[in-house]
Amino acid sequence: MRIVIAGGHGQIALRLERLLSARGDEVAGIIRRAEQSDDLRAAGAEPVVCDLESASEEEVSAHLRGADAAIFAAGAGPGSEVARKETVDKGAAVLFADAAARAGVRRHVVVSSMGADPGHPGDEVFDAYLRAKGEADAYVRAHRGLDWTILRPGMLTNDAGTGLVRLEAATGRGPVPRDDVAAVLAELVDTPATAGLTLELISGSTPVSVAVKSVAGN
Repeated sequence: MRIVIAGGHGQIALRLERLLSARGDEVAGIIRRAEQSDDLRAAGAEPVVCDLESASEEEVSAHLRGADAAIFAAGAGPGSEVARKETVDKGAAVLFADAAARAGVRRHVVVSSMGADPGHPGDEVFDAYLRAKGEADAYVRAHRGLDWTILRPGMLTNDAGTGLVRLEAATGRGPVPRDDVAAVLAELVDTPATAGLTLELISGSTPVSVAVKSVAGN
């Protein structure tokens, strides 16, 4: 498969690029800064420099053309202000979804957040983040041009992955290593029967491949 990842220099994305390239997929990662290119090449991915906050749908679509799947793993980051939650966590996600549909790339996987909700209350930056992610998820779910799956991990950690997870429509809160999030994404993008599902993910006792198979088609 050829897979294009938005937010290609993110912590989850770099792990995912290593997994996908190791299994033989052709991977491209969209990044904002050219100086990040070497990190992507080291992970086995082709760097594509494109700022999703300023690019047009046509530009992004050109980068997606010929891909078999698209993964949105971009984020404004924990140090960003409310404005960038709107332009990246929501705006870039919407742009990427539209560009994928325009390019004819139906398989679409989104890395969201547990608690994402367009109606989430509160005035803190994290509240704005959860609203932005919720609005982006709602947009993707309503998109008729995409076979989407939305993944909502719990609290992300840098602990070594165990390969054991809990993946369900509702898991309750809990931590999950970024390694395991990447492993689940690699399985999801390869499992089209998970299209139409919004899934929560935390650490658990089920091997990743078994967990994905068990939700497929539900």
